Amino acid sequence: QIQDKEMNSKLLTCNFEVFGKVQGVYFRKFTQQKAIELGLVGWVMNTSRGTVVGTVQGDSQKISIMKNWLQKVGSPSSRIDNCVFSEEKEIQFLEYNGFLIKK
Repeated sequence: QIQDKEMNSKLLTCNFEVFGKVQGVYFRKFTQQKAIELGLVGWVMNTSRGTVVGTVQGDSQKISIMKNWLQKVGSPSSRIDNCVFSEEKEIQFLEYNGFLIKK
């Protein structure tokens, strides 16, 4: 169903890790809201090393917007020092149904 309206653009998957003051500042909640607003799927979670990691999948143009948001915006009281993206590649179909906050 989701595929139909996105046939003319590429679907991408991308992993991310955000460094800085990103835990205890509702970063995961705002990441989820932004992803849903953009129609992206995937997941986000805190790590034991104080970072936030996740995967986003969807329309390549929306992924670009999300990457910019993860690098520069974040949640209102967060401080983003760095955001590393990895394993970005084209996919044939989405591997998630929604955007989850993992514990």
